[in-house]
Amino acid sequence: MRVALTGGAGFVGGAVARRLCADGHDVLVLDSLRADVHADRGAAARERLEAVGAGLTVGDVRDPEAVARALHHADAVVHLAAKVGLGVDIGDMDDYVASNDHGTAVILRVAATAGVRRLVQASSMVVYGEGRYDCPEHGPVPPAPRTADTLARGMFDPACPACGAELRPGLVTEDARLDPRTAYAATKVAQEHLAAVWSRETAATAVSLRLHNVYGPGMPRNTPYAGVASVFSSALDRGEAPRVYEDGCQRRDFVHVDDVAAAFATCLAATADLPDGHRAYNVGSGVVSTVGDMARALSASRGGPDPVVTGDYRLGDVRHITASSDLLRRELGWHATVSLREGVSGLQLA
Repeated sequence: MRVALTGGAGFVGGAVARRLCADGHDVLVLDSLRADVHADRGAAARERLEAVGAGLTVGDVRDPEAVARALHHADAVVHLAAKVGLGVDIGDMDDYVASNDHGTAVILRVAATAGVRRLVQASSMVVYGEGRYDCPEHGPVPPAPRTADTLARGMFDPACPACGAELRPGLVTEDARLDPRTAYAATKVAQEHLAAVWSRETAATAVSLRLHNVYGPGMPRNTPYAGVASVFSSALDRGEAPRVYEDGCQRRDFVHVDDVAAAFATCLAATADLPDGHRAYNVGSGVVSTVGDMARALSASRGGPDPVVTGDYRLGDVRHITASSDLLRRELGWHATVSLREGVSGLQLA
């Protein structure tokens, strides 16, 4: 199958390119090699893609001509190109929307013209906002957004909005209400809606994979847009202790990038068998960990200093977000295989 892979020079994209080429697909990567991601102007990414047999065309997903070149004779699109991460401040908002939503709209328009019938794109678990919570008295309840005042007082766990009782965190399923709380999260929700519109209007099949906290070899270093595993690894590379926000008990699901690449390959192979329409799947390891667990695992794997729990916070962060990946396992047979201990062993950044 000829696959156009956007963002294939990035961290996740590189792993997906490697997996798809290994599966025998003809892969052409479209990547802008933007400077805030590729400080070396993409030299290392070019070498990695050449090594696995993937082609590369340099261009922005917002450029219809570049997209048309990448999608020429393509059977399917795997769309990963995006500005990722929590962001720095409100000044990032227009770049998130332009990169993620306008770029996706161009991809979908050109794909429709080119007659592409399959799309698998990267979404994120951040579309849910906070995860599932249950009150002993009121059952499942949506927690109110955390405030700077409560966070400053060390009150990190949200309470029941009805009675103030302590809530029990649980697993989110794909039918949960979407509640994006950052510009990045809002753009991911919009991407899913755009894919659903494209699917309805073209009678093609689209899949959005709501990725959990992806980590693994090749993670970017020293960038404010990186995930916690990368931030902690960068600190350890400098001989410093990882600095953990809040109390370190934030629940997360850390999924290895090779497992994520396998999920994309599985969905790409199955799109022809799915009913026409848009499907969203959670993609996680299935194991609930904490941010503190990741920091300790990385420190132990490198013999580095113990993490420091700072009590600091970021207002845009959510407290607990873990989702069930059972739907993807039941429908398509995918499941994660790499444990956290195995995944952090010998982990190197890009």
